[in-house]
Amino acid sequence: MTLKEATLVTGASSGIGRAISEMLLENGRTVINLDYIAPDWSHPQLVSFQADLTNARQTREQAQRITSGYAITALVNNAGATRPGTIDTATLEDLDYVVALHFQATLILIQAVLPSLRACGNGRIVNMSSRAALGKPERVVYSATKAGLVGMTRTLAMELGGDGITVNAIGPGPIATELFRKSNPEGAPRTEKIIDSILVKRLGTPEDVARAAMFFLHPENSFITGQTLYVCGGTSLGGV
Repeated sequence: MTLKEATLVTGASSGIGRAISEMLLENGRTVINLDYIAPDWSHPQLVSFQADLTNARQTREQAQRITSGYAITALVNNAGATRPGTIDTATLEDLDYVVALHFQATLILIQAVLPSLRACGNGRIVNMSSRAALGKPERVVYSATKAGLVGMTRTLAMELGGDGITVNAIGPGPIATELFRKSNPEGAPRTEKIIDSILVKRLGTPEDVARAAMFFLHPENSFITGQTLYVCGGTSLGGV
């Protein structure tokens, strides 16, 4: 039996993951969403699975279910969490959580979909890093793991290029997701200060990041691998 081709996106129930998924769906792709919460939106070609991606057993079980039913030709490791804290306040629990979500889940899912990525001949992996990988106050464990994803991306690109698989990363800056808005309401002084620090003087949108992901995911973009694209309004050039 030939399995239906699909793109697997983690954390697609909302925010950036949803925007990426919606663009993929608009382009006729089947999208598999793997998230800890079910989406409040639907599409005929969207299939959702739930798992706590910090839990290795749950992640492996759902990865097995997904790969037994679909031929995954592209993977977007989008799910993430910040766990804010300085070196004085960060805890080992914070570190364990972001390592499990950003590294452990990514490793499990890549290993699970590698056979189908190799089989299709033009597999695509996109890892969601962050502008914080370059350094950001009060994000000590978050920035460390997001920087680590850049290193993982580069190494995977070296290992998998011969299989026709490209591996790239995206580093979003301040993006106006639902989660961002909860901490930074529109019009609040803190929000205005953030906007003022952005060279283009606006917050990014989930769609800004999704368009970058679509570029890396395109089957014809096979000569770009191991790269990190900052979608950040210029904040990767300096500042907070």
